[in-house]
Amino acid sequence: MNSRQPIPVVVLAGFLGSGKTTLLNHLLKSSRGTRIGVVVNDFGSIEIDAMKVAGQVGDSMVSLGSGCLCCAVDGSELDVYLEKLSRPAHRIDVIVIEASGLAEPQELIRMLMASENPAIRYGGMVEVVDAAEFDATRQKHPETDRHLGVADLVVLNKADRVDAAGLARIQGVIAELAPGIPLVTADHGRIDPELLFDRRPWTQTRGQLSFEDLLAEEQDDHTDRADDADHTGHAHTGHAHTAYESTEFVSDQALSPRHLIDFLDRRPAGLYRIKGWVYFGVPGHEEKYELHAVGRFLRFAPQPWARTEPRLTQLVLIGSGTDGAALTTALQACREPAPQHTDPSAMWGVLRYLARDPEPAPPAG
Repeated sequence: MNSRQPIPVVVLAGFLGSGKTTLLNHLLKSSRGTRIGVVVNDFGSIEIDAMKVAGQVGDSMVSLGSGCLCCAVDGSELDVYLEKLSRPAHRIDVIVIEASGLAEPQELIRMLMASENPAIRYGGMVEVVDAAEFDATRQKHPETDRHLGVADLVVLNKADRVDAAGLARIQGVIAELAPGIPLVTADHGRIDPELLFDRRPWTQTRGQLSFEDLLAEEQDDHTDRADDADHTGHAHTGHAHTAYESTEFVSDQALSPRHLIDFLDRRPAGLYRIKGWVYFGVPGHEEKYELHAVGRFLRFAPQPWARTEPRLTQLVLIGSGTDGAALTTALQACREPAPQHTDPSAMWGVLRYLARDPEPAPPAG
């Protein structure tokens, strides 16, 4: 029986020219050991330079031994290619679907949520918006407002092309159109991949520095010098790590499912991503629960504990403008000193966010 975790599938949407491909190329260049499967509607604009480490180009596929595997598809082929990408032989960690500029993202989400492929799971929808053309895009494509409303995370791209007042106005409009949906500003599609998926450390993928390691280091060094040149006296101004804060929470005491769901339902707008494991210890639900949130998208997945694994809750919260101390205090208030006496019905809120029924454990022996 396959024990691999389902592969998250992230939908990257936005109208023509918003910067989806630029953002995707940035994710590929910043993968750092994470194998990314990419499905695109309009093949041809992916930068082959970003994949040159071990790339081979075909009519409809780019295959990378250490990076990604790309397929050019239309909607009717989506299930076929997702099945292909999710095969264990490819060892893909995350799949990103770059939707066509005229695609209906809600339909893609529906297809992913309805998929019966146990090897994948929906990982959230990211709507990319062109800040410089925001008003013109809304006028030409009124459906923009609807797309923003179904997004889990909005990336306001090309923010460097709009002055501070204009940017604040657009942010206000988006907040009205998509209340409660996290908004990240970016230029040239540069967002931290950790907002969308985990990046595996090099130590988990290879034992020594490879050509890809060196290429990545060279790119980082080049970016450092460019940022220093563009922001004299303000080194690292353009770096993603200056825009986001990370808060870690660890507890050897179980968490109350009701209190945790209340916390998640009320999480602040600047909290973009939550990942990790939760220990509830409720009778009948003693497994560890993987927690994955991108924007307002939320998912739990129960998994068995390893034989010697300590019963802990371990969470990482990534956001911008968040109060780490307040987040920690709020999570500490979710602790449950006597989980064994908790009514199992308290888990109903958590169970609403299960992707699918958990796979039964293999028989002993």
